[in-house]
Amino acid sequence: MATPHNAANAGDIAETVLLPGDPLRAKVIAETYLETPVLFNSVRNMLGYTGTYHGKRVSVMGTGMGIPSMGIYSYELIRVYGVRTLIRIGTCGAMTERARVGDIIMAQGACTDSHYARQYRLPGTFSALASFDLLRRAADVAREHGFPYLVGNVLTSDVFYKGDAWKDWAKMGCLASEMESYALYCNAARAGVNALAIFTVSNSMVSGETSTAEQRQNQFTNMMEVALEVAAQTTA
Repeated sequence: MATPHNAANAGDIAETVLLPGDPLRAKVIAETYLETPVLFNSVRNMLGYTGTYHGKRVSVMGTGMGIPSMGIYSYELIRVYGVRTLIRIGTCGAMTERARVGDIIMAQGACTDSHYARQYRLPGTFSALASFDLLRRAADVAREHGFPYLVGNVLTSDVFYKGDAWKDWAKMGCLASEMESYALYCNAARAGVNALAIFTVSNSMVSGETSTAEQRQNQFTNMMEVALEVAAQTTA
């Protein structure tokens, strides 16, 4: 059952997995929010844990940075380990004045400058979309808690330092830039499983505002709480 990237055995990973990019964030989430978390992977230090949240079995695992890394880990979780619900939680750079640092952005769809979808040999451009059920649940949870949030398209880019290129995407209504969700949505669509990407705005390309240490500690937890509640709702 183990792969070159994941040492888990059959049954070690829950059907619902939260996917932060940073493996250390996975560790913090497991130790802070999950009951009796058990480490199932440490290969390449890409930490993964399974525990329970409100009595529901949930896993959390890092994915690393960029489309190739997300593509590998999400593919293996789906195809090898039978994961059915994947919720990405990460940070993003806002490309709209409507989003402030600490706000939540939910990716209804992911645009990209990557060629990831070429592997499917489609005669056109694939629109990578979230699971509507997960998106609806996440929006409901955020609204119930009073967390500021926006829903719309994001840009999944291969380029981190992109100069002013983001402005053209912003003109098309993209709310933020990040680096993994398009691959996640493609893999989920191909396999017929559910995926959603939820972000905390860490900086604004429009205003130049950036997050402080206090904001990262106190506000970025909103995203985690939304994701965990959605995970609990969708887990049998």
